Amino acid sequence: GVISSGFGFVGLMDKLGIERRALTAGESKAMLDPFQPLGEKQKAFWQQVLNTTHQQFIEQVKRGRGDRLSDDPSLFTGLIWTGEQALQLGLVDGLGSASQIAREKLGVDKLVDYTTKPSTLDRLAERLGLSMGAALANQMGLTLNFSEQLR
Repeated sequence: GVISSGFGFVGLMDKLGIERRALTAGESKAMLDPFQPLGEKQKAFWQQVLNTTHQQFIEQVKRGRGDRLSDDPSLFTGLIWTGEQALQLGLVDGLGSASQIAREKLGVDKLVDYTTKPSTLDRLAERLGLSMGAALANQMGLTLNFSEQLR
């Protein structure tokens, strides 16, 4: 599925007496501005963009998956599928992990993990902060248990 979401703050701004000042060059430049009402013309235009994008997505998936794709009517409704469901629907050819694929398809034995890890100083500061919070809560007579977070 395709989604576009946001907020509309117009009523809140009116209630608080806040005036929005937006300067634009182009009639539709501020079309989805959450601080302005969404007009019917803009809503219809944006809905058409979403519908077109959704149809393009469907066509590309059908072209890419071919006969492997199921005829299930709920396939392109925006639902989220588990791996097993995606396999049954023909959205994937198989299930596996990144390291399994790297080994079997690319011949790579070990993947590099680029995940950032907190420094020793950061970990110490966090633990110290939790300890201080637990002590403060205890002094105030609160029964907060921070000990689980300290491990």
